[in-house]
Amino acid sequence: MAVRAWPEGTGPRPARAMDEFCDYVWQEGLRLYRDLPWRNTYDPYAIWMSEVMLQQTQVARVDGRWQSWLRRFPTVQALAQAPQADVLAEWQGMGYNRRALALHRAAITIVEAGGAFPRDAQELRALPGVGPATAAGIRAFAFNQRGVYLETNVRTVFLHELFPHEEGVPDKRLVPLVDAACPDDDVRGWYYALLDLGAHLKRMVPNPSRRSRSHVRQSNFEGSHRQKRAAVVRMLLSARPHGVTAEKVAATLTAAELEAGREAVDAAYARRLLEELSAEGFCAQSGDAWTIA
Repeated sequence: MAVRAWPEGTGPRPARAMDEFCDYVWQEGLRLYRDLPWRNTYDPYAIWMSEVMLQQTQVARVDGRWQSWLRRFPTVQALAQAPQADVLAEWQGMGYNRRALALHRAAITIVEAGGAFPRDAQELRALPGVGPATAAGIRAFAFNQRGVYLETNVRTVFLHELFPHEEGVPDKRLVPLVDAACPDDDVRGWYYALLDLGAHLKRMVPNPSRRSRSHVRQSNFEGSHRQKRAAVVRMLLSARPHGVTAEKVAATLTAAELEAGREAVDAAYARRLLEELSAEGFCAQSGDAWTIA
């Protein structure tokens, strides 16, 4: 059997030979395998939900919320037909609310196109909120189709094992290596092995993904504009069907800010928050009040 080699033109030679690296990943993947609930299905809709949730928060938190989501919206048709407010309510506590809107809009797009879940990478990436990693994850885990699934745990393995001493490694150097290493047969198993090894490495060594050029340190959430947006969405959900005024939003936010030792929020800022959320499709203005869309 011919020895496989890394593709040429990808910068300095990786620290491990390709066959050695792949054998190591398979062995460690078997040893570290995590029997997670979303790994017991080939349903592309259910896998899509797990991929989006796992991009937002830790595995331990997704285990439970994923099941709750599927009980509420068991199919892509159920999600498409649900009121947007119900989708947002179920998403609360799972990170960016924009993701929930994108999920809902993508489900509507799929249903309007006939209801069959796309398999083609380009078709998947055309859906609202679906980027290259999400599309590759759906294709790998639902359809066992090869592709470049480059997310944080996969990136961790490639950086730690192939570029142990380099800083600022760009994804354009990793993409051809991830593509070359991906097998033609057990794509699903291969990426599970990479994910589990990457998660293990993060616990054992300083996070190698910080040496990626694409690594971005998350800004503080407490007191941020993002936190206030999330609070306003919760207010809008709680105030259904009557809605909230800018003055009510300002008063509620001010109470929380003062309790945390920060500055008060005025009605003008609250109005800008509501207008921003309205422009993105979260809510609509009716008179002096805004109601959840």
